[in-house]
Amino acid sequence: MRKLQTQGVHHITIVGADRQTSIDFWEGILGMPFVFEQPNLDKATESHLYFDPGDGRLITIFTDESRKPDPKRTATDIGCVHHLAFAVSQATFRQAVERLNERGIKHSGPKDRGFMDSIYFEDPLGLLIELASYRFEPPFGYSHGDVMLEAHRIRVARGDYNIAEIHLADAIETLTARNRGSLSSDRGPKNPYPRS
Repeated sequence: MRKLQTQGVHHITIVGADRQTSIDFWEGILGMPFVFEQPNLDKATESHLYFDPGDGRLITIFTDESRKPDPKRTATDIGCVHHLAFAVSQATFRQAVERLNERGIKHSGPKDRGFMDSIYFEDPLGLLIELASYRFEPPFGYSHGDVMLEAHRIRVARGDYNIAEIHLADAIETLTARNRGSLSSDRGPKNPYPRS
């Protein structure tokens, strides 16, 4: 028996309401370019809209002009999607409250997640959306996931409850030392400032 190894998210498809609601939300609020449209090849009465969330992957929406938006929160039962999280820069994150408020969109306010900042709000169909912004950049040659894995190991070894910025900083230092050679025999921390 062997795995079916994935290499990233190809796309996520959401059942939408009418076409314009999808365009206004995904492109008009979240800035995702509307890049492609064709009929839903499995259901001719629906259209299939494609949006680029910023990484070249796709968010797609099945739309039908007979469906009206229902803002009631989508189901969070077992097997249901709880929320979708999209990456934003710190610069954009710092503007999120103001930009959501100017549209009258209810939101959670900024949430401190230790390794990232988050804010939550619902789309016009009741799907919970998260805007998430990492508080770190991984060292060259590593991904955010690599840093998170190393930070997790450090956190567990120290008996800490959740990942915090100190775990991230130490993980970045560990990964850098692991991947970058040095002529120094002792790469430990030093203090080159004379003591007075």
